[in-house]
Amino acid sequence: MHIQNKNMNRDNICDFIQEHQYDDDKDSVLIDSQETAFIGYIRTEEGMSAVYSYSKIIDNLMSDNMTYEEANEYFYFNVSGSYVGDKTPIWCFDNCLINQN
Repeated sequence: MHIQNKNMNRDNICDFIQEHQYDDDKDSVLIDSQETAFIGYIRTEEGMSAVYSYSKIIDNLMSDNMTYEEANEYFYFNVSGSYVGDKTPIWCFDNCLINQN
């Protein structure tokens, strides 16, 4: 897995992934408005898949005025529950603490 710094915008993330792709790889699927949750990518049999921090996605959703329960439900239904093909992003259930208040 390749890890990148967390202060990237969408264009930086795309450039970072393309820099490490094989010529026959298709573009990776990225999650809208979750650039700060991007932690790297992993090579799969299908090519490159972006990897995101679960706890950072939850923190980002909570910063948009969701409760922990709402953010968690939103994540499981709308983010991790979405299959968008072979390049569906991967979720890292990291060890970061989430403020559940």
